Amino acid sequence: MKIRKLGSQGLEVSALGLGCMGMSEFYRGRNEQEAIATIHRALELGVTLLDTADM
Repeated sequence: MKIRKLGSQGLEVSALGLGCMGMSEFYRGRNEQEAIATIHRALELGVTLLDTADM
């Protein structure tokens, strides 16, 4: 997984992120077990940027 630096303080995140907004609200038919499994798999693959913003 490629890494990107954020700012000048040494923070790093994965170049690819996972958008999590639909896992908690706004969409019908959410499946909590599937959402959790998706997050776990993303972490296994090296994703460290989890976008939880609601807008």
